[in-house]
Amino acid sequence: MKMRRLGAKGPEVSAIGLGCMGMSEIYGAADEGEAIATIQAALDAGITLIDTGDFYAMGSNEMLVGRALKGRRDQAFIQVKFGAQRDPSGAWIGYDVRPGAVKTALAYTLKRLGTDHIDLYQPARRDPAVPLEDTLGAVADMIRAGYVRHLGLSEVSGRTLLEAEKIHHVAALQHEYSVIEREVEADQLPALRRIGAGMTAYGVLSRGLLSSSRARPGDMRAHMPRFQPDNLARNQPLVDAFAAIAVDKGCTPVQLATAWVLSRDLHVIPLMGSRTRAQLADVIGALEVEITPEDQARIDAAIPEGSIAGTRYAEAQMRQLDL
Repeated sequence: MKMRRLGAKGPEVSAIGLGCMGMSEIYGAADEGEAIATIQAALDAGITLIDTGDFYAMGSNEMLVGRALKGRRDQAFIQVKFGAQRDPSGAWIGYDVRPGAVKTALAYTLKRLGTDHIDLYQPARRDPAVPLEDTLGAVADMIRAGYVRHLGLSEVSGRTLLEAEKIHHVAALQHEYSVIEREVEADQLPALRRIGAGMTAYGVLSRGLLSSSRARPGDMRAHMPRFQPDNLARNQPLVDAFAAIAVDKGCTPVQLATAWVLSRDLHVIPLMGSRTRAQLADVIGALEVEITPEDQARIDAAIPEGSIAGTRYAEAQMRQLDL
């Protein structure tokens, strides 16, 4: 497994990370046994970066990850998002990143994962109702106490990254980044380079759009703008053109999309949501794919920046982002 650093002087992690959200919910029913086998296969392949969130399936995703890592905790770099609130029905009901809530959430996370520390801890969103120094100060307290190793942020602007760095060093930003979604190149990536931080990039396949995976029963994509019938009809020719480039290179669209993100910056780590060992093997193959200048030109022509129809989240969720 190739390795990368989260920032110029940050911790070393695998060049590809494993996102575990889809192993418990979001994309329809999942096989827990296969999920655990996939996490363990990732460790066997040298993948160290494992991503979860305390609100993924209301804590059960953390418990799943904890079972998969039992006896192998020292092989994993665990990053956890926190702050999103849900009611017993599973509905999303806001955020709580006040200091007391930060420390309480961490205490429960440590128990569910069966570990004494989290490698990278990050609020899922910036809450404008809570001063940034309060939230990050609470994480810094937990770093000093030994319960957390590094501070991360998720879905924030370059402006917020620079503001946060004045409070405590930010090791990494988690943000959507793909051939389709490139907004970070103008805003967040320059800020990350300035503060010496890295990025864990999710949505590399635009939630399966680039791999031609479509919504199943109980799948959140049924409600996402890019998968709505009119938008999907407009997006499909772009996806087909991208797939044709992959065929010409002798790789899969998954591998091409992953290799493209890997090629953009040495401190960007694609965070892939493989739910099965077969999907994981496909992703790992991206490490052997080189993106040439000719490939880049063809990809830019196939999917011009801003050409995709539909935002990455529904309108209500877009309003919650720190843009």
